[in-house]
Amino acid sequence: MNKEINRIQWMCRRGMREIDLLLREFSQTKLDHLDQEELVIFEQILSYDDQKLYDFIFKKTDLNNNVHENFINKYLKTFTKQGNF
Repeated sequence: MNKEINRIQWMCRRGMREIDLLLREFSQTKLDHLDQEELVIFEQILSYDDQKLYDFIFKKTDLNNNVHENFINKYLKTFTKQGNF
C-alpha cells in the first residue's frame, strides 16, 4: 500500500499552483485515511487536466462524472473550506 500511496502522491504534483497545493496538501494529510475504493477514485480524478479540476473546484463547472464530483465535493472542496488550503 505504501508504494501505491507514494505513486499517488507523486501524481499530485501539478503544473497549476492552486491545484498542486490543494492536491499535495490533501494527499499528505488525508490519503492514508481513504479506503481502497476511494484511492481508485482519487487516482482517476488525478487523470483530469489541471484546468478542468480548477474549473470544477473553484468555478463550479461540471465534470460530467457524478462519482468524481461527489468525491471532490466530499473531500477536496470541504478541505479548502476548512482552511487547509
